[in-house]
Amino acid sequence: MARFKLYTKTGDDGTTGLLSGKRVSKHHVRIKAYGTVDELNVWVGMLRNFKSDKDTQDTLIKIQQELMTMGSQLADDAAFEVSKLVNILEPIDEENVLFLENQIDKLSNALPELKNFVIPGGHQAVSYTHLARCTCRKAERFITELNQVESVPEIIIAYINRLSDYLFVLSRKFAHDLSVSEIKWVPQKK
Repeated sequence: MARFKLYTKTGDDGTTGLLSGKRVSKHHVRIKAYGTVDELNVWVGMLRNFKSDKDTQDTLIKIQQELMTMGSQLADDAAFEVSKLVNILEPIDEENVLFLENQIDKLSNALPELKNFVIPGGHQAVSYTHLARCTCRKAERFITELNQVESVPEIIIAYINRLSDYLFVLSRKFAHDLSVSEIKWVPQKK
């Protein structure tokens, strides 16, 4: 039985193929966008390595599934209506954004009110959550940059924006659960 080979050698020239078959440079903004979504997915997977409640674990897995979907959508340069994915992939939609909003509200309601920015750190789980949040913001920058030259569904932009908010609140939840003191940023005034 023949085995599938992972390497194709087609990228040796510095290009990669989109789902449409079109070849673009590996530094094309579309590749940066879905590549950073992939990087974010790895950070979210890292968060699952830390002990947390079942709801948080389930939410993180759901987010990883959604990031895989988002990456697939971003890898397709065809309009979704004519995309190869339209018959096989349920796209990111308003329900995904609402789920994140509900998770943010649930976590926020269980935490002390925050009136300052927080300095990241205090525990690996907290720090890794902030790394995921920063990677999420980087993905958002590339996705919105892509949207300046090629249309990106608005719901993807809303989702990635809401996800960074969720990750911030999750970092606070981890700090709270682990009894880590949050260090507030207090600007030094002149």
